Amino acid sequence: MHVEDSQIKDFVIDAGLISKSEIEEVEKESKTKKKPISDILVAKGKFSDDDLRRVQAYILGIPFINLKGQTLNRDILNLIPEPIARKHNVVAFSKKEDSLEVAMLDTDDLQALNSIKKKVGLKILPRLTDSESMRSALLQYQKNLKDEFGDIIKNESDVIKTISEKMPAEEASPGDLKKLAEELPVVRIVDTLLKHAIIQNASDIHIEPMEDQILVRYRIDGILNDAMILPKHIGYSLVARIKVLSSLKLDEKRLPQDGRFKIDLNGEKVSFRVSTLPVYYGEKIVMRLLRESVSGFTLESLGFHGEGLELLHKSLQRTTGLILTTGPTGSGKSTTLYTMLDILNTPDVNISTIEDPIEYQIKRINQTQVKPEIGLTFASGLRTLVRQDPNIIMVGEIRDNETASLAINASLTGHLVLSTLHTNSAAGAVPRLIDMKVEPFLLISTIDAIIGQRLVRKLSSKTEEYYLSKSEVDSISKAVNLDKVLEFLRKEKIVKENATWVEIPFHRPKKEAGEEAFKGRIGIYEVLNVSSAIKDSIIKGGTTEDIELQAEKEGMLTMIEDGIFKAAQGLTTIEEVLRVISE
Repeated sequence: MHVEDSQIKDFVIDAGLISKSEIEEVEKESKTKKKPISDILVAKGKFSDDDLRRVQAYILGIPFINLKGQTLNRDILNLIPEPIARKHNVVAFSKKEDSLEVAMLDTDDLQALNSIKKKVGLKILPRLTDSESMRSALLQYQKNLKDEFGDIIKNESDVIKTISEKMPAEEASPGDLKKLAEELPVVRIVDTLLKHAIIQNASDIHIEPMEDQILVRYRIDGILNDAMILPKHIGYSLVARIKVLSSLKLDEKRLPQDGRFKIDLNGEKVSFRVSTLPVYYGEKIVMRLLRESVSGFTLESLGFHGEGLELLHKSLQRTTGLILTTGPTGSGKSTTLYTMLDILNTPDVNISTIEDPIEYQIKRINQTQVKPEIGLTFASGLRTLVRQDPNIIMVGEIRDNETASLAINASLTGHLVLSTLHTNSAAGAVPRLIDMKVEPFLLISTIDAIIGQRLVRKLSSKTEEYYLSKSEVDSISKAVNLDKVLEFLRKEKIVKENATWVEIPFHRPKKEAGEEAFKGRIGIYEVLNVSSAIKDSIIKGGTTEDIELQAEKEGMLTMIEDGIFKAAQGLTTIEEVLRVISE
């Protein structure tokens, strides 16, 4: 029941979803990159993954089921054991007298269907679903974090008590601490913390010693949330376990340490970047989660659209020049860079990177980790990379004068260079580079596009519509050029041609939504095209404000305007946009 490229092609043309000339370009790219037409259509933003699944279901004549936000009957769900469900991406969601409906990502998986049929003794009715639905359904196998910790502490109370009696850990030798770290309850606690962080899509785990307890917090969608309170006496063994995993010194408690380890959960490889810090009541640990796959990301799925998206695609077609993305830590700059690299990653180019850290691993790209302790810095690494015959270079971050100079020179000598800067806006990148002693005439010869970005939380399905009052429109218009945003909304046919702001439905979380009000994040962007007028401004010593004003005159949508644009689409809220921009 596989869907052929020819079937997808015929469907999109017959349905009027894409023109014949566009599908011819897609076919050419499909042959060049040796990828299915469906993958190219998704990468170009013609379809979302969900749209593609629905098209495939329609062509195959298989019902499509959306399980997102649905609470499944646990008795029916458990008819398929969790290991089988995860291995084959299949869940049971409805049972009739003699049949069982199952949602699948691959309805051709006959092995899974036969195995389930033998186990339940019912007729199996396969239904196609998408990856988001599958993730939502698989989550329902999990106990919540409190229940799982409660079971561990209840079942292992005697062992935990024995561990606590081995304190104070200040006097324990590295051998004793290692033994503590290998105690089964401690291993289970750490494994559970890591597992739930991955399942909940956390970006960071904070383990914070307090006077009489251990506080565990997860950062989810940019917001820190309390996850668990643990008994104080587990603290030292918990820290020891994480230090063992990260290959850190067990007996060093006075100085900060940095380490790293990797785990595999249900086929997903996740790296943890570990930082320890001595605090008043012990050692605080923060772990950054780094998922080692960038597959599935496109510029469109990150939140780029319209003229900004077109400008980026044109910039990525160049063979020389400099593309920069800017923003504070945690604004998604690395993900944007990796997504662009994934687009550029074709068999006919050599791509090399120098990074700190390597957050995603991409096949066919030569990635180098910075190691300052042995003299491998961004500058020294970049100096070597240009001798490795690269077509494309990615520098994780431009931090100093030497790296800036080398990046500019590389882009002048036949390389396309991608990098990041810590500035508040796209326009702010120019004065920042000039502060790093880069000559203005070199900047205008190299920089092609500059991205400014932030991440906002996306609304879940638990929302309600509302309309802005005239006073609210007047208040927002003091910070945002609403006329320009409305023009973009009309241009992209998101609102009617004659719609006004008080007629556009916005969305906000329902009062009962609670923690489920938001799910995931999306970027808000500004993409600055270094035009002739902006080059003139740079040469004349123009300020950040001068450059930004000229870019806006030329039609650039600023980050806050892009945020309001996305709020009008129902992707986020105005309050969320204003919160992120004010930070």
